[in-house]
Amino acid sequence: MTLATRLPLPLIFLDGPALDRLMPMHLRLDGRGLICSIGPTLLKLLPDSPVLGEPVDKFFGLRRPTANADLTELRRRVGTRLHLAPHQDPGLVLRGLALPVGDAGGLAGGIGGGVGGLLVNLSFGIWVNEAVRRYGLTVADFAATDLAVEMLYLMEAKSAVMTELRNLNLRLHGAKVAAEEQALTDALTGLRNRRALDLRLAELVARGQDFGLMHMDLDFFKQVNDSFGHAAGDHVLREVARVLAEETRATDLVARVGGDEFVLVFPGLSQSDRLQQIATRIIDQVSAPIPFEDQICRISASIGIVIADGRSGVACETLLAAADEALYASKRSGRGRASLAEE
Repeated sequence: MTLATRLPLPLIFLDGPALDRLMPMHLRLDGRGLICSIGPTLLKLLPDSPVLGEPVDKFFGLRRPTANADLTELRRRVGTRLHLAPHQDPGLVLRGLALPVGDAGGLAGGIGGGVGGLLVNLSFGIWVNEAVRRYGLTVADFAATDLAVEMLYLMEAKSAVMTELRNLNLRLHGAKVAAEEQALTDALTGLRNRRALDLRLAELVARGQDFGLMHMDLDFFKQVNDSFGHAAGDHVLREVARVLAEETRATDLVARVGGDEFVLVFPGLSQSDRLQQIATRIIDQVSAPIPFEDQICRISASIGIVIADGRSGVACETLLAAADEALYASKRSGRGRASLAEE
């Protein structure tokens, strides 16, 4: 027994505007199953289609189970939950209820004499968010009593919160990356620092990769500081950093490890003649006069070179000590030159 046959309902007459506001997703069918009224929100699902006077099953089909949405089938389901889907958007399943209406458009007590057709009231249910996205719906497209409006607010609030959380995570990740980068960077020159050098050497040794290493110290740098001040010394260090960056590859590491000391690491480069050529170019560039304000700063560079055999498993400290010894061999030989560490 259906709702319509259980309770004799009094006639309730609604004019078009009132029905549209109370049920913006309604369908009113006449006694032949033709659409004689459609809610403004439901009409948005059928753009550019002449709807009034057309049979309801031309635009909608029943779901769960699938069947034609003609008047006979809808009357069989009066008072029970309906699932309708537009033919042009079958994935959008609408939920609703059908009740008989009298000839004048009011709700009637049964489907017997005097009944003109059916009034079907629909809603989006769980598809409300998708419907809003697809058809550009707003709060004005829903009845004031429709809980979908509250659901929309909740979904919008959730979306805003999730967006803000994503943005916050991106900012935190960016801040973490920036902090890690800062922790590995020399503030004055922008080169890598001693910590970055230690990490890279440990990585190369662990991978068993061959590499070349240079330890460079600036000659006569103290005289620049003493003669022209620390600002001039800082300028010279930045100029030296520029030269080192230009004379090395993107895969190489250049680190400032002390006041005027630098270490260069060349992964995969273990030919002594090539390392000597690079060192010579660096020394020539660094030895060029460096203008600072109205003064000329003059320095040179001494370099110690060591070649690491990745298969030997030599400790990083041993390699650095060998490069340091080669550096001081260059100092003792007159400065401004590069020396290769003895095997």
